Amino acid sequence: MQLQFWGAARTVTGSMHLLEVNGHRVLLDCGLYQGRRKEAFAINRDLPFDARSIDAVILSHAHIDHSGNLPTLVKNGYSGHIYATSATRDLCAHMLLDSAHIQESDVRYVNRKRQAQGKALFEPLYEQPDAVEALRCFRTVDFERPFSPVPGVTVHFINAGHILGAASVVLDLEEDGRHERLVFSGDIGRNGQPILRDPEVASDVDYMIIESTYGDRLHEGSGEARQKLEACIETISSSGGKLIIPSFAVGRTQELVYRLNELWETGQLPTVDIYVDSPLAVKATDVFRLHPECYDQDMLDALMRDDDKDPLGFRNLTYVREVEGSMRLNTLETPAVIISASGMCEGGRILHHLKNHADEPNSIILFVGFQAEGTLGRRILEGESPVRIFGEEHEIRARVDKINGYSAHADRDELLDWALRTHRGGKLRRSFLVHGEPQPMFAFSAALREAGLQHVEVPERGQIFDL
Repeated sequence: MQLQFWGAARTVTGSMHLLEVNGHRVLLDCGLYQGRRKEAFAINRDLPFDARSIDAVILSHAHIDHSGNLPTLVKNGYSGHIYATSATRDLCAHMLLDSAHIQESDVRYVNRKRQAQGKALFEPLYEQPDAVEALRCFRTVDFERPFSPVPGVTVHFINAGHILGAASVVLDLEEDGRHERLVFSGDIGRNGQPILRDPEVASDVDYMIIESTYGDRLHEGSGEARQKLEACIETISSSGGKLIIPSFAVGRTQELVYRLNELWETGQLPTVDIYVDSPLAVKATDVFRLHPECYDQDMLDALMRDDDKDPLGFRNLTYVREVEGSMRLNTLETPAVIISASGMCEGGRILHHLKNHADEPNSIILFVGFQAEGTLGRRILEGESPVRIFGEEHEIRARVDKINGYSAHADRDELLDWALRTHRGGKLRRSFLVHGEPQPMFAFSAALREAGLQHVEVPERGQIFDL
């Protein structure tokens, strides 16, 4: 039995881990690496293994940094099954097509300028037909339903609480008369968050792969986050500016809408128009409504009330689907809140809103999610100005702020609690930290050792471990 780490190794994005058992190869996630454009494109295009050598893929959840390179895998010859929960598959049906569309349209936009300058033209990483072929490989499995993707491997999903359909993957491995249990956390959500059920843990685990995005810090409380969001809206309401919120279309946007709805119902929301400008976010919200099996009790109760109130919609909220509607937002003369994807500002409509409003001193750019190193969002958050958007330099004169309280990732204490509950009984022999930058990873590694977990690894890209 061997594990090899090809993505999210000492970085946050591009989740991809290769498990070999009885000569069969199982890929855990196949995500897009996000960062500096040239480097990211090369890593995503040049798979580190023969796609045809993979026997099965197990997908923890639909976020693009976990699922987004599946079309490249299929484009390069993979024809096996991709196992996921039904909610994850339904989200991917929109997300992978959207990812292909964004890559095609962004390359088309940039190529118009490159052609005029006599430069070589770019090609998209993959196109929509590749995404369609990837979707044909999906096989859905409900939580807690065992399945066997290859001989000697039995798998079941448990709820990870991160986004709709997100799972931690529990794998029971049999080789040469030995039995080992491996759990891959995927991305771990937070206890007590709205809409979704709390994350679950596995028992009797021998090996653990655990994310460590916020392994060195705590999140602010939901009350503090709510006050900060309300204050930002009040500021732009009085200044006449725009509140631009880069947000992941799946998970973060729905939570923001839920929180804004709470402010609306209690009369605390300033009178300002709010727009969700992301076709993917609109489609994802529709998918949310189809999967009550993922909801927590509060969300179920809200849906069952007879007052016709929609927790994912209210009077001042408009979902924008069409390009023309998105373009009209750039000429609004009144204050507005614009929530748009992508969450790290690496593509999509958010780039157009930044291009049009980043130089306005009376506007605010508010980050509500993690910004990976090398992304445009990270550069703006760290104060870089000017920044390049669609190949042109733009000054950042808007106020830049952030809220950590709406993160869908567990913080240090929540990660530690998840790991210690997994370790309960003392059977856990080795842990592997993924999906984090080096500083939080090594800080979390030290915290795990102090808590009694002795064999903690922080794998490098391509590193192999025998189980």
